[in-house]
Amino acid sequence: MSYSEQEQAILIKLGNAIRERRKAKGWSQEELAFQAGLDRTYIGSIERGERNIAALNLVKIANVLGIRTAELLEELG
Repeated sequence: MSYSEQEQAILIKLGNAIRERRKAKGWSQEELAFQAGLDRTYIGSIERGERNIAALNLVKIANVLGIRTAELLEELG
């Protein structure tokens, strides 16, 4: 699926927010994926803004990062 420029910008912002928080914990993509019960390649594609992440997966990621899901969404402006 292709996204509009605006949609792509949103996905990139979200991916960057996840990446920043993952790195702040000192985790690799593999560790985040393991903790969240997701595939490492899925985490990588989210961080690059290539995926429109499902709400349940966003909640899983926020939970293992120890933050509220809303914190990630606030990054989108």
